[in-house]
Amino acid sequence: MYDVLIIGAGINGGLLAQRLSKYNLRIALLEKDNDVANEATAANSAIIHSGHDPKTGTLKAKLNVRGNALWDDLCKELKVDFIRNGAFVVAVNDEEKLKLNELYHQAQERGVPSRLLNREEAILLEPNLSDLVIEVLDLPSTGIISPWEVTIAAVEDAMNNGLELFLDHKVTNIDRKEGYFDVTTPKGVFQAKVIINSAGLYSDDIYAMVSKQNSYKITPRRGEYYVLDRAIKPVVSRTIYPLPSEKGKGVLVVPTIHDNILIGPNSDIITNKEGKDNTSAALQYVKEQVAKTVKNIPMHTVIRTYVGLRPSHLEYDFVIEEAKDVKNFINLIGIDSPGIASAPAITEYVLDILSNMVPLNEKTEPRISRRPWLILNRMTVEEKQAMFEKDSKFGQMICRCEHVSEGEIVDVIHRNAGAKTVKAVKRRVRAGAGRCQGGFCEPRVIAILARELNIKPTEVLLDSDESTILVGETKENLA
Repeated sequence: MYDVLIIGAGINGGLLAQRLSKYNLRIALLEKDNDVANEATAANSAIIHSGHDPKTGTLKAKLNVRGNALWDDLCKELKVDFIRNGAFVVAVNDEEKLKLNELYHQAQERGVPSRLLNREEAILLEPNLSDLVIEVLDLPSTGIISPWEVTIAAVEDAMNNGLELFLDHKVTNIDRKEGYFDVTTPKGVFQAKVIINSAGLYSDDIYAMVSKQNSYKITPRRGEYYVLDRAIKPVVSRTIYPLPSEKGKGVLVVPTIHDNILIGPNSDIITNKEGKDNTSAALQYVKEQVAKTVKNIPMHTVIRTYVGLRPSHLEYDFVIEEAKDVKNFINLIGIDSPGIASAPAITEYVLDILSNMVPLNEKTEPRISRRPWLILNRMTVEEKQAMFEKDSKFGQMICRCEHVSEGEIVDVIHRNAGAKTVKAVKRRVRAGAGRCQGGFCEPRVIAILARELNIKPTEVLLDSDESTILVGETKENLA
């Protein structure tokens, strides 16, 4: 019997698991995919928004401002990267200038660091702002992270301290019993006193398994992005927003934690929760819209495009509550933007609800601290030499674009919540994330996965369980 069972291993499920692993609780984390952070957490703008934008009086506004303040300490604890690179919201005409001033006063009322800059002041800081820009709102507390790296690190840390992770466990049924729940997956039945529904796009479906009064309906909002190659001097150093609208924050230009540039997203409401294909019309729309805010974008350096689905619902706000009709069942529904920025505060909020259901007594034994990823590309020559002398695999370069060695790949395969697919390796150490997008290293990554997992190369997956890569033996063994 588990004290708490979390459904969904995205960023909120992962951070909840990490925090709960500090208490004397038996915890399980169930995920339908073969890796954590595989859905909305893996495909978004990766921005820690300042909290200037959400509507006053909403849970989004409260948790965004609080969440932003928590990210520094959280990333230090998890040993992952976080940069407060700042952001500009830009106005391109007098009407937008009036709205920008309203946004500025809203930010000031919330204690969000902010200032208004005229065009001349803004251009000194971001020379590639569009010629249309006449005024900007400067938001220096805005930051960037890698949401999937945060989630992977959080789950690894939680597993080091007692969490039980179950991948490939899609929940198919939940039965309410006296004082507990039976949670059924194709691989077994789990019993738990409390359930936290953090299933993202499928949170409404999960809630419907226990409630006939469920009125929540997730409507996927599709956003499409371009990814630009790294540059010696990126086109912008800050995140650049247009004025927000009812569709969201608009088409952005976003530096990433790994020195790429993201351009996007659009915002299309769709019905298919698996609708993750790029469309030419949406990508063209992104190009047209971004020209209003930033110029000189090197579109010839695009190395890939991708799609993210946001778990939106008809109500604007987050739904984070114990279900009114199901005791000990906590819903996280409609956690779209600013869900990433709010995630640490969402954890706090859920724990406050949970404290009335189970005793939150902290463990007295020493906590096992998470070991940071081995990143050869950040080491000194002496450190690299020491790694190679310890294990010659660190001298074998697998990914030339991102400078990733075999030793780094082997390390992330064998950790808790370790990599089991090509995409899982890419998310952890960036093998395949560079200019050639795996054109050089992917066969070698497949060979390493096959060897380390003791499976056939034909059994190695790109990502999902349906994404086999090879159908037969090749002439050369690349292992």
